[in-house]
Amino acid sequence: MAPASNSADDGSSPRNPTSHRMTKPVFCSSSGWALGAIFAFTLALANCGGSSSTSTQQGNPVGPNLIQVSSDPFTVAPGQHATEVEPHLLSNGTTMVAAFQVGRIAPGGATDIGWATSSDGGVTWNNGSLPGLTKGEGTGPYDAASDPAVAFDAKHNVWMIASLPLSSSSQTPAVVVSRSADGLNWGNPISVDPLAPSSDKNWIVCDSWPSSPYYGNCYVEWDYPSRNPVTNDEIFMSTSTDGGLTWGPAIPTANLATGIGGQPLVLPNGTVVVPIETGVMAAFLSNNGGASWTAPVTISTIHLHADAGGIRSGPLPSAAVDGGGTIWTVWEDCSFRANCTTNDLVYSTSTNGVTWGPVTRIPIDDTSSTVDHFIPGIGIDPATSGAGAHVALHYYYYPQSGCSASTCQLFVGYISSANGGSTWNTPATLTAAPMPLSWLPNSQNGLMVGDYIATAFVNGVPHGVFAVAQQVNVGFGGSPTFKEAIYTAKDLSVAASARQLSSAHDKPLHKLSDKIEREVPEKGIIPPSQRRARRSAK
Repeated sequence: MAPASNSADDGSSPRNPTSHRMTKPVFCSSSGWALGAIFAFTLALANCGGSSSTSTQQGNPVGPNLIQVSSDPFTVAPGQHATEVEPHLLSNGTTMVAAFQVGRIAPGGATDIGWATSSDGGVTWNNGSLPGLTKGEGTGPYDAASDPAVAFDAKHNVWMIASLPLSSSSQTPAVVVSRSADGLNWGNPISVDPLAPSSDKNWIVCDSWPSSPYYGNCYVEWDYPSRNPVTNDEIFMSTSTDGGLTWGPAIPTANLATGIGGQPLVLPNGTVVVPIETGVMAAFLSNNGGASWTAPVTISTIHLHADAGGIRSGPLPSAAVDGGGTIWTVWEDCSFRANCTTNDLVYSTSTNGVTWGPVTRIPIDDTSSTVDHFIPGIGIDPATSGAGAHVALHYYYYPQSGCSASTCQLFVGYISSANGGSTWNTPATLTAAPMPLSWLPNSQNGLMVGDYIATAFVNGVPHGVFAVAQQVNVGFGGSPTFKEAIYTAKDLSVAASARQLSSAHDKPLHKLSDKIEREVPEKGIIPPSQRRARRSAK
């Protein structure tokens, strides 16, 4: 049995089951982190970069090919409503579970983490919000939550959603994990490293290879933002062997490496490989069930064109493993473009996490085009492998790289390969009209659709999840409002198109790069003296 499919091969008896809604498409309605200063900051940012109160009539990006899987049900301040961003997706059999931020809060995090589950291969969807997590949802202790990622533990038959809890006044665990036996009823979150001083950019994966000696192990990754530039973004891993009920200690890499955006994957022999951005594209691994972790090896240097318009993006990896254990790592890169004027999506592959192949351009457009590609989400059909691997990729793009906040036009694209990347099918644009950036909510790192999106397969059919924003007209005296929700596209395929695209003869042209801007973490760092004072006050 191959692992559950997606951009990472990712898994309970619920307490406090959540209500959920069943949808074909659903339509929007419009909760939060209620601190006066933050609320004022949110409104100020929304006025300068969010949904515009007056604008020329725009086309609707949502065409008949898109299915809306959820909508923001909250209205509580200071969330920017109605918004949903940063989705992840995983499949097991005919079931798909997505998780995403709901009601994005400008300084960091969201009103809650939402989920959407399909048990019939994407025909219908149920959705809801995780219980016991945030004050905005009503049953949790935290001000906000962020960075959701989905896993499935086949040994213990458990779905899991890992997320980042945020609080402006108290210490939080590094990560929390919500569990469900059916993807519909979710229990209260379980803490991973409850004494962590801070954390950011978590991810989760479970070993679902029955042949693996560590079958049923689950692994959570995160980094630790600190004020010390030497130790900032130190990488940590934690392991569970009981379906996510308990988690082991936080373990760093052998060289105390720093990095961000790791996406752990598991190979058929139980080796865990974690592609991650460390200033270069890199990967580290464990071959002993998470007892220890190696120092990262370099996959490639990074050559980045900074995406225009103030959109939140960057060279974070998206990673997947095929049915034979070949890892693909994808990121944005400008080295195939003259003068680094725009980004392609590129990838490198490995069968062991140590030795990586050459960086290869995905030929979505000619190298002479002006199109800028970013925020990829890769998925590989787990029933395929090697030269016959079916690879699918969702991504965002601008037709004109050299645009501004007022002129950039944002689209969602899709491309696939039926032969392990030897050639690629003609790409498709999934949104029916461009999204102006003024329709997007703000974050501490820019206008937001998410740091990642995702692709997963069900019975050979690719499915993606991504945020799409529509225009909202606010009348006189109204407050800034949004209409951004999570969608999936119908009728996608990896079947070979008549026209096949190849980058076999493309070579990098230079080693130029714009500066990689370090992200402002989703949550702050509570100084040790304050942590001690708060514990003693309790």
